Amino acid sequence: MWNYPVTLKRDDNGTILVRFPDFPEAYTFGDTVEDALAHASDALATVIDAYIKDRRDLPDPSGKRSRYHVAVPALVAAKTLMYRIMRDSKVGKAELAKRLDVHLPQVDRLLDVHHGSQVSQLEAAFAALGKRLIVDVEDVPAVKKSSRRRVA
Repeated sequence: MWNYPVTLKRDDNGTILVRFPDFPEAYTFGDTVEDALAHASDALATVIDAYIKDRRDLPDPSGKRSRYHVAVPALVAAKTLMYRIMRDSKVGKAELAKRLDVHLPQVDRLLDVHHGSQVSQLEAAFAALGKRLIVDVEDVPAVKKSSRRRVA
């Protein structure tokens, strides 16, 4: 769905530093390119969660030219879309809880990107917002496994 550009740079201590141009406060690192990109996926979910908790607008991927991109995990993407729809529709958490006939902590969990919400719960929440959740699958480009990739 969304692929955010990242920059990779070899750090002084030999690790690879990952930064997100669209989320300046987010960064992580890894020992190899693959390790750094795996950590980047977790860092991306964490920064998105922080933006939601702080009620901030989430940036779209900037489209900046970058050799590397990190995809938003599917569950995080669904929760991000719900958050955006709620903001655009001016529906707060209390109103969504009322529409779903649930307690407020259940809506908090639906928006918590680290909580393993069930698809049926997300579908119900989208329906309460006048939307329908649609799932799609796409091919993943083959990635050559190499821990020796050059990083500037």
